[in-house]
Amino acid sequence: MTKRSVSRNLVTCLASPKFSLNVLCLVVTVFVLLQIWSFHITQQPILLPPSLFTYLKEQQQEPEQIKSENETAYLVEKLRESVTFLPLKDLRFSNKPLEGHTWFMSSLYDNQTKGEVQYQEFPSESSKGRLLCLKGVDEHDGSWNYYALAWPQALPVNASLQEGLTFVSYNHYDYGNMWHGLSAMVPFVAWSLRHQCENPQRWVLYHWGELRFKMGNWLNEIITATYGQNTEFLRFRDKNRPVCFEKAVVMRHNEGGMSRERRMEVFDLIRCKARHYCNISLSETSKSRIGMTLLMRTGPRSFKNESAVIDIFKRECKNVEGCELKVSYSNNLTFCEQVELMRMTDVLVSPHGAQLTNLVLMDRNSSVMEFLPKGWRKLAGVGQLVYQWGTRWSGMRHEGSWHDPDGEICQFPDTDRRCMSSVYKNGRIGYNETYFGEWAKSVLGKFKERKMANVVGRKHSYGSLDGCWC
Repeated sequence: MTKRSVSRNLVTCLASPKFSLNVLCLVVTVFVLLQIWSFHITQQPILLPPSLFTYLKEQQQEPEQIKSENETAYLVEKLRESVTFLPLKDLRFSNKPLEGHTWFMSSLYDNQTKGEVQYQEFPSESSKGRLLCLKGVDEHDGSWNYYALAWPQALPVNASLQEGLTFVSYNHYDYGNMWHGLSAMVPFVAWSLRHQCENPQRWVLYHWGELRFKMGNWLNEIITATYGQNTEFLRFRDKNRPVCFEKAVVMRHNEGGMSRERRMEVFDLIRCKARHYCNISLSETSKSRIGMTLLMRTGPRSFKNESAVIDIFKRECKNVEGCELKVSYSNNLTFCEQVELMRMTDVLVSPHGAQLTNLVLMDRNSSVMEFLPKGWRKLAGVGQLVYQWGTRWSGMRHEGSWHDPDGEICQFPDTDRRCMSSVYKNGRIGYNETYFGEWAKSVLGKFKERKMANVVGRKHSYGSLDGCWC
C-alpha cells in the first residue's frame, strides 16, 4: 500500500461520524475520571513529616506574631512617653488652697461617702487602673514637685516602683505640732479601719506640696503604736527619676467630712493601741478614784503664778472624796509616761497649747478645763477652738475656757491683729482664785456624778481587756 492510499484511508476514517462520536465519549470519560480523582485528593490531608509540618507552620505564623509584638512594644513606649506630670501645688488655687479639690493634686477629686473620710486611692476605678507617680525633691516650693498617673505596664521613663501600700499625706500646717500632725494622721487610721486594718509600708509627707521627712516625736510614737511598726518616710533621691506606687492612698482634707462617730472610733483605737504599746493595763481604775491633772507649760502661755494656781486646785480636789491631784510638765515626760498619766486623768487642767493634744489619750467622757492669755478671744480666730473640737471628736467633755482679762498692753488698738503676733500669742496667764475655785468644784462634782452613774467610758468599741481591734 502506498503512502498516498494510507493517508487517504486515514482521512476517510477521521471524517467518519462514528469515529468522532467515539472520540468525544472517550474525552468526556477521561475528564469525569480526572474530576473525581481531583476531588478525592482535596479531601485528604497532605501527610508531611511532623518536623517539616511544624517548621512550615512556624514560618507562616512568625511574621504575624513578631509584627504584633512590635506594635505592642511601640504603643507601650508611646504611653510611657506620654505620661504628663503636673505640679503638686497648683498656684491657680492659691486663694482657696483647702477648698474642694484643693491646690494639691488639683486635677483629681476625692472619694467620699457621707460621714466617712475623704481620700484618693490608686489604682482604682476612678483612676482607670492607673498608678500614682511622684517626682521632685523640693523642700521649699511645692510647684516644683510633680504627680502623674500611669498604667502599670507603661510606667514613665526611668521610673522605679515601690511595692506595697504607701500613705501620701498633705498637711496644710505642721507635722511637728502635736495637734496639727495628729489631725493629718486621723484620716489614715479611719481608712485602715474600713480596709481590714491594712498597714502602710511607708509614708510620703507634703506641706504645701513641699517634701517633709519627719514628724514630731510624740506623733511618730503614736503612729508606731497604732500600726505596730516603725514609721518609714520616703525620700526622693533624684528630681528627674519618678517614683510610682503599687498602691497609694492620698489624704488632703485631714479629718474633714468624718462624722463624730467615725472620729471617736479612730481615737478609741489610737488610745487602745498607745496603751498596749506602752504595756499599760486596759482594766478599769477604782470607781471611787477621780484623777485631776494640772498639765503645765513653761514659757509662752504658762501661768504667771503656778504655785497659786496649784494651791487652788489642790484645795478643791481635797474637798472631793477620792480625788487625787497630779502636777506634771509634758516636756519632762516620755511618750509612755504621758500615756500612763492620761490613763489616770479624769479632769485635765491645762493652758492652751500642743500639750493638750494628750487629751485624746484619756478615757471617754473625761473633762478638760482650758486657759488662754489676754487678747485671744478677739484675735486668735478659730485656732483657739481646736481643743474644744478635739474633746468633742474624741468623746471627751470640754468644760469651758477661761480668757485672762489682764495682761501685757499692746501699743496698737486691742483689735489690731499685730497685737496677736507681737504680744498676745505668747502671753502668760494670770489667775482668778474665786472663779477657778468655783469652776473646779463644779467640774469635779459633775464628773463624780457621771462616774457613779457609770457614764464614764472605760470600755469602747475598739478596745477590750484582751486587746485592740487591728
